Amino acid sequence: MLDITWLGHGTYTMRLATGEVILVDPWIDGNPAYPAGHVLDRVDVILVSHGHFDHIHGVLPLSEKFAPRIVAIYETSHWLEKKGAKNVIGMNKGGTVKVGPVSVTMTHAVHSCGILDEGNIIYGGEAAGYVVRLPDRRSVYCAGDTNVFSDMQLIERLYHPDLAFLPIGDLYTMGPKEAALACRMLDARKVIPLHFGTFPPLTGRPEALAELLRDHPETEIWALEPGKTVQW
Repeated sequence: MLDITWLGHGTYTMRLATGEVILVDPWIDGNPAYPAGHVLDRVDVILVSHGHFDHIHGVLPLSEKFAPRIVAIYETSHWLEKKGAKNVIGMNKGGTVKVGPVSVTMTHAVHSCGILDEGNIIYGGEAAGYVVRLPDRRSVYCAGDTNVFSDMQLIERLYHPDLAFLPIGDLYTMGPKEAALACRMLDARKVIPLHFGTFPPLTGRPEALAELLRDHPETEIWALEPGKTVQW
């Protein structure tokens, strides 16, 4: 059993039955969609998809508090280490690393990856996604920020994700139209929409995505509420 908690925007946790907590793209302070009063009591692994502030802002304080292992693309990992983060694993697309009881494979994403550093935007490598293989052999695709891209068909062929976290907000990522095509290529049983509604321009909504997939009942659109834990 996996406990999943969406923390607003692109941030979420996955707690394993053995207690370990995987945190993806932490944005806590300043995140208007972060659930009021929610407290992170444990973080064992942080996955960073790219260096934009709304996906990396919480990494350094959480690194200091919990000393988790942090996985990021090489250039972003180097920046995090320079800023004082410990236990950082720098990797690149196609690579796989074991972190605790799960293995993590870095996948492609179509997005930018500049890191805001003291008022300047510096190179952070490329944006990425992850496939997380759980101890029970299920696979979770964490797309990060991305548009749809044809190699999602390869992700399906290689990793057969059972669950996918996909952005749908539009403007900075794909919207529902593009996400619907991504769902068809990935063919995951469940898809959790992310990165919508945080700001007015992020107009994509789960119900719009579900409507576009009415003829594809193999995939369930699983809309979550920030702060409400669900089990999968």
